[in-house]
Amino acid sequence: MDPDEESAVTDESEEMAYLRSTPVETVLGNHFFVLLQLAAVQLAATPPDLVAAQLVIDTVTAMIQVGGDRLGEHVDLYRNALAEVQQVFVRASQRPAGA
Repeated sequence: MDPDEESAVTDESEEMAYLRSTPVETVLGNHFFVLLQLAAVQLAATPPDLVAAQLVIDTVTAMIQVGGDRLGEHVDLYRNALAEVQQVFVRASQRPAGA
């Protein structure tokens, strides 16, 4: 096995160990923030990619609504972060084209 393959196997092994040992709520929370960051990047583009940002926002909204309180003690933090990105979306969508 060459060093790159060995490294990939080790990385995969570490990832599996992380997923086994980390509460599902924590893994989901991490993904919410990555997805919301993706939406923010789309909104910060010139011009903003409102279609892409809306897809991300709608997906995170659905995940948080379905997960609800089962998402654990940080669910309000996820909801607040989502609300902030939604506000940025509204402001971006109200900007005149090219502004």
